[in-house]
Amino acid sequence: MDSSVPALRVRKGNRAPVNAGGRFVLYWMIAHRRARWNYSLDRAIDWARELGRPLVVLEALRCGYDWASSRLHWFILRGMGDNEERFSRGPILYYPYVEPAINAGKGLLETLSRDACVVVTDDFPAFFIPSMIEAASRKIRVLLEAVDSNGILPMAAADRAFPTAHAFRRFLQKSLPPFLTEHPRAFPLRGLRLPRLEAMPGNVRDRWPAADRDRLKGGAKVLAEFPFDHQVGIVPGEGGARTGEGRLRLFVENRLSLYERDRNLPGVEGASGLSPYLHFGHIASHQIFHAIMEKEDWFFDRISGRATGSRSGWWGMSGPAEAFLDQLVTWRELGFNMCWQRRDYDQYESLPSWALKTLADHERDKRPYLYPLETLASAQTHNPLWNAAQTQLVREGRIHNYLRMLWGKKILEWTPHPREALHIMIQLNNRYALDGRDPNSYSGIFWTLGRYDRAWGPERSVFGKIRYMSSKNTARKFNVGPYIKKYSGDA
Repeated sequence: MDSSVPALRVRKGNRAPVNAGGRFVLYWMIAHRRARWNYSLDRAIDWARELGRPLVVLEALRCGYDWASSRLHWFILRGMGDNEERFSRGPILYYPYVEPAINAGKGLLETLSRDACVVVTDDFPAFFIPSMIEAASRKIRVLLEAVDSNGILPMAAADRAFPTAHAFRRFLQKSLPPFLTEHPRAFPLRGLRLPRLEAMPGNVRDRWPAADRDRLKGGAKVLAEFPFDHQVGIVPGEGGARTGEGRLRLFVENRLSLYERDRNLPGVEGASGLSPYLHFGHIASHQIFHAIMEKEDWFFDRISGRATGSRSGWWGMSGPAEAFLDQLVTWRELGFNMCWQRRDYDQYESLPSWALKTLADHERDKRPYLYPLETLASAQTHNPLWNAAQTQLVREGRIHNYLRMLWGKKILEWTPHPREALHIMIQLNNRYALDGRDPNSYSGIFWTLGRYDRAWGPERSVFGKIRYMSSKNTARKFNVGPYIKKYSGDA
């Protein structure tokens, strides 16, 4: 097939054939939850054109996933509402299914695949998605393709996991330029002509009815019906492509020029705020990158020819833009690289050998304080700055960029064993953070235990050679008083 999607981004999930006699092409949208800048959607459109068949987009939302909550469901539902509106104006049949009870959606994909020519889905290397795709591939009797629309660099372009950001950055500076001219269609629905399937088969509509617009608005009454954690409530800021794109415009126009200076200042909104929208696939790295290009009036010939691994100077952009791209491309995609290359990315044993050794050497060291998960979750420690960071996580679904590192370091210091510290960090982050359960968030958690870092001296109690951070040093570097005041009180 003549496809607009680079072959390196397409992975066969099974060995089944294309069913040329099928009724439609099915795009099973599970990670790249957007109608723009989406290689998976592009691939599905290409198949529909090739076969002359309608295209159906199935976006389903389970309710039995780990850490399911009102917070996460509400964010995803708003995104589904955006997608329903965008797809309603074209020839694609969008089918939003919201599972009312655990396992109620079982059998939906398999049933739809019986009428499909081919099934296209999203390749995403973390959380339950890889195992879900593997399970589906064993049941689906037509070709299943998983498409990578996660980042600027295709995940398959690297043949190994990289130990440091510097090493990965050098690899990027050597390997990324050819991929910078490739991108998904910005407006794939504009002028699109395909035969249209007017309605799903009756057996599907009756057993797995599509969610209506009121349900996709995700209000308190709707959320109360789901059998999951309602203590983790919704937070300010709606999910969805429209809100994500609005945040991108606001950041590029008003904050990008100050990013390098402000992103680490507690109490200052210096970050982009795009992480949750990237995590849920409501916005694409390519879309963000092109917005930066336009703002900088940048062309590809400005790239340095030297692959030194330096954090600045390679792109040929302003300092703030290069600092932001280092986060968007280097650090974010480094996490995807780890999850793609290693299935044990979330296991303690995946830490580098030097970190495992120094943590083992100091695992019996006396801790200055010991706090169980419940005390930490409720922000009831002796440390006002840490409590403020945890309170922000509970209230807003995020932690300030710099304080997220301190947050993790203190958990290591205040738990009986580094394994338990890792468990607590994962539980707190994945339960409360909108951008949890993501390769990028696992990078941040494991960094506190030595991943992507080096051995540091002097060797300390509990930490050993793991990089040390303290609240006192943080308070000396930054004015944290207003931040503590803002998030003081019970979480």
